[in-house]
Amino acid sequence: MVANTVPFTIPAHRPRPRLRLPVWRTVPYPSRPRPAARALRAPHVPASPAATTHAAASGTGASRRWEHWIGSGFAAGGAVLVPWMFVLARALPSSTHVSNWSAAWVGLDALIAAGLLGTGALLARRDPRHGLTAAATGALLAMDAWFDVLTSGPGAERALAVAMAAGLELPLACACAVLAARALRPVSTAPQPAGTDEGHPAAANARRA
Repeated sequence: MVANTVPFTIPAHRPRPRLRLPVWRTVPYPSRPRPAARALRAPHVPASPAATTHAAASGTGASRRWEHWIGSGFAAGGAVLVPWMFVLARALPSSTHVSNWSAAWVGLDALIAAGLLGTGALLARRDPRHGLTAAATGALLAMDAWFDVLTSGPGAERALAVAMAAGLELPLACACAVLAARALRPVSTAPQPAGTDEGHPAAANARRA
């Protein structure tokens, strides 16, 4: 075997290839357009009372129609009961035997007691909802006095029923009616003239003091 005697020279420095950036890197990035200057906001102008009233009236038009129909239905029911009372007066006997007599009276007195307790608690807390319980309790007291007098026997029993109705039940019913009327009276929504302190809580408390 003959050895290769041709000399092999090794270059002292091998040139490095140049790195070429991709085309998309050399393209300049487009600048974003600057946002246009914001327009100056117009000052807030409060709506006039007439426009506010018109918007409220248009928004409550549907509810007013429902209230009209419901009120008409209640009035029609009351009108129907008028001839029905004459039918009951002619058809029902003047006396009869009933069952659960004690349970009926205990239930009525329980409702009256709950109404008085609820009205007193709400009134002590100055909650305006005491007018609702006062109205219901007054109606129950008047009904209790009515049935006490009409279902009592003659003699001492009738006298006791009349005394309780005149001295306790009916006065309490009147007091409940007054409380309900004061709590549920409509609030005036008329605009007050400028410069007056009507309707302001602090001014009202100062006048009371």
